[in-house]
Amino acid sequence: MIKNARIAGQVEYREGDGANITIRPGPCEVEETALDATISWTDGDSHGSAAMPIADFRHYVESEAIQIEGM
Repeated sequence: MIKNARIAGQVEYREGDGANITIRPGPCEVEETALDATISWTDGDSHGSAAMPIADFRHYVESEAIQIEGM
């Protein structure tokens, strides 16, 4: 199930073994599974998405860096 959310703080993800990449603040969509969460966003004409371990995602939600609508 896809949820509407907002990036409201410092949220980072990593592509492979590369450096951490910051997701810009603003609206996004989140899809959770038992193992990970995928965050999707639009930035002007470009679209981005990032998958992160569910534990990292829950940490961001608890710290309010990611705010799920309706919570």
